[in-house]
Amino acid sequence: MRRSPSYALFAVFWVSALSSMIVPASEPSPSAEIGKASCYADSFQGKRTASGERYDKHAFTAAHRTLPLGSYVMVKNLRNGRSVRVKINDRGPYHRSRVIDVSRAAAERLRFIQQGHTRVSITPESP
Repeated sequence: MRRSPSYALFAVFWVSALSSMIVPASEPSPSAEIGKASCYADSFQGKRTASGERYDKHAFTAAHRTLPLGSYVMVKNLRNGRSVRVKINDRGPYHRSRVIDVSRAAAERLRFIQQGHTRVSITPESP
């Protein structure tokens, strides 16, 4: 039985599309950002954030320079493997060596309150 050329073209397209979606499990996410995280000071409690919300140290929120306000990210402490999902609701941090400021609740979950900062991986998530 002879197949039409369009069938062969479709098969080649389908195989190449599927193979491009396969990513080895050991390979880190290309969209992950790695850097230092710090915790908001308690003095910010109740103050307005860039999104207009009031900062709540008991909520799982964070500040990032460029990620869209209202987006969610998974923040993983690279020193102990603990993770937390936070909502980006503010801009910052304004310290050059930091990539994200997290709320007190998030810092407690990540267990870096005593150190004041830690090395993290930040991976954007869908809502």
